[in-house]
Amino acid sequence: GDNYDLCCKIWTMNIRLIFMGKTDDQNIRDLLDDYIRRITRYYHCTIHEIPTLKKSSSMREEEVKSAEADIILSQVTKDDIVVLLDERGKEIRSLDFASFMNQRFLSGMKGLVFIIGGAYGADQRIKNRADHILSLSRMTFPHQLVRLLFTEQLYRALTILRNEPYHHE
Repeated sequence: GDNYDLCCKIWTMNIRLIFMGKTDDQNIRDLLDDYIRRITRYYHCTIHEIPTLKKSSSMREEEVKSAEADIILSQVTKDDIVVLLDERGKEIRSLDFASFMNQRFLSGMKGLVFIIGGAYGADQRIKNRADHILSLSRMTFPHQLVRLLFTEQLYRALTILRNEPYHHE
């Protein structure tokens, strides 16, 4: 029936989180790992952290963003649905994000990529490639915290879709 089809689609979808820079804070790293473990109960999900550019301190902001875009875009295929997280993106509620995720599942697409750019934000080429640009908040957060907040929202969306209570364990 329909439930079986949806289940199979969820399991065949590959979700990739692409983050510019390493998650240095061990507390945030542990929480991030915990949410990824929870998410992988539902479908395949991986984090790809791209190391900060070696010479970035001697480069202009636009050069850094462009060099980061080269690396990030090399990780994306033409068939991927790309979602950029950007403070100027569209703000949506958690329930709307769950609905957004459900629409992606039902479309039968294979690859869904979420991108969080570097300290200077995302290059225009990434914005142009993005199928959707979303904002977690109009407030500014440290990059490592944004990763954690977004990963938590991804997990929350899945529990909403499965009508499961969200427990604080």
